Amino acid sequence: MRKPLHPLTLWIAAILLAFGVVALDSAYIALAIVGAVAIFVYIRRDGSPWNMSFALSLRIGATILAIRTVVGIVIGVPIPGRTLFTIPILHLPTWMSGIRIGGAVTIERLSSSLHEGVIIAAMIALFGAATSLTSPHRLLRVTPSFIYEIGITLVIATSLFPQLATSVRRIRTAQKLRGTEKVHLRSIALPLLEESLARSLQLAASMDARGYGTSRKRSRYRPQQWILIDSAFIAVTTLITLAMVAQ
Repeated sequence: MRKPLHPLTLWIAAILLAFGVVALDSAYIALAIVGAVAIFVYIRRDGSPWNMSFALSLRIGATILAIRTVVGIVIGVPIPGRTLFTIPILHLPTWMSGIRIGGAVTIERLSSSLHEGVIIAAMIALFGAATSLTSPHRLLRVTPSFIYEIGITLVIATSLFPQLATSVRRIRTAQKLRGTEKVHLRSIALPLLEESLARSLQLAASMDARGYGTSRKRSRYRPQQWILIDSAFIAVTTLITLAMVAQ
């Protein structure tokens, strides 16, 4: 069985790689890093609901890439070069003279839009990978005591979407097993609301039973330890980042 990495290891690595991607500013290297990270996430996945965060980050990144490309084609600063096609120009006020809607779309203008979109999507994918392999619950256990209350609030907030996705999948599966061929949103909304309210009451009861808020002293059950593989992982990531910055 693989030893889990320290909760901070992947976040530190994601921050370092994101810094290197921005400093190098190469779309090809950014795509290569995202590919390597995708393989790493595939190998280290454990079947938890958080593993879906990386796929979601890839979808968000692809959406941002498409939006940035369309905006770069339709709206932007004219960039001279080889013209691919021309869009009718919409004239703007004189105080917006540096911006143009429409006009000639050059290869340089299109490549610039794609380049910026790839860099943004790569950064989203890096932090999505850190989220998918490190649940907020494990991350909360290593937070300092003076931000523990803020941390637990963020954990509850970030736990909402994976829990909702799991609940929707379970409700749809149950309705299909009952013979419902077409599952509509209205038939999912009410059971989802009931389950969410029940989960909220259960969470409140469990926090009250554990005495949350009555003492500032924290207990540590099975504390997270920083082991050799964490240091090696950060060292390799640091070398990669330094190599990208030095280019």
